Amino acid sequence: MAYEFALYEKKGHIATVTINRPERMNALHAPANAELSAIWNDFDEDPEMWIAILTGAGSRAFSAGNDLVYTAQHAGDAPQPQQVLKGGFGGMTARFDLWKPVIAAVNGWAMGGGCEMALASDIVIAADSARFGLPEPRVGLIAGAGGVHRLPRQIGLKQAMGMMLTGKNIDAAEAYRLGLVNEVVPADRLMETAERWASEIMECAPLAVRASKEAAMAGLELPLEAAIRRSYDNVQRQMASPDRIEGPKAFSEKRKPNWTGA
Repeated sequence: MAYEFALYEKKGHIATVTINRPERMNALHAPANAELSAIWNDFDEDPEMWIAILTGAGSRAFSAGNDLVYTAQHAGDAPQPQQVLKGGFGGMTARFDLWKPVIAAVNGWAMGGGCEMALASDIVIAADSARFGLPEPRVGLIAGAGGVHRLPRQIGLKQAMGMMLTGKNIDAAEAYRLGLVNEVVPADRLMETAERWASEIMECAPLAVRASKEAAMAGLELPLEAAIRRSYDNVQRQMASPDRIEGPKAFSEKRKPNWTGA
């Protein structure tokens, strides 16, 4: 299927999702949100897709967030698609049942909803020119697509409140220092670095990766004992998977495992 505001490429077991509105710094309007929701639905449902990389077209912006010009022009319209379609902003900030890993390759400005999409990803690789921020209060809004909740959990309350209450943004080096970013690289190495991380993840059994993500995320806010005792769907799937036998067998035979993800 062809998309107007996003590019969706599948190569091997890796899906690459590119927000494609560079003329608007990849800000998202209602049609773009609808397309991204459909893309994430497809990624989640395709058994051959194990990992996704999310990035933005061009060199200026990962995503400037919500398209405020479009929002102002359509203020009296029906609810925006991100409010009624699965997944929230960008089709992903409220997608709490996606257990396949998502890598954000942040190639420039990640403001507002753009920053919230990075926060909703599992791993963030940033170009050294990238910047992150939640400037919504400066235009009378709040970072309601999860930003006000995820940022304090990921970098600590005081640092997050400093960013959110002032609307200031930070550069990639500061984002790395605060723990918001996994790795900072020159812009021309961004995608190859994201692909390297994806390749390293694929050295692991895909169901074990999903089980790890589900257990970590679903157990995050539970007391330790409750989190350990809780049953997780993907852990049960992983325990029943042939890959659970293949891993130790490959190790004992001194060869690379042949993961099936089944």
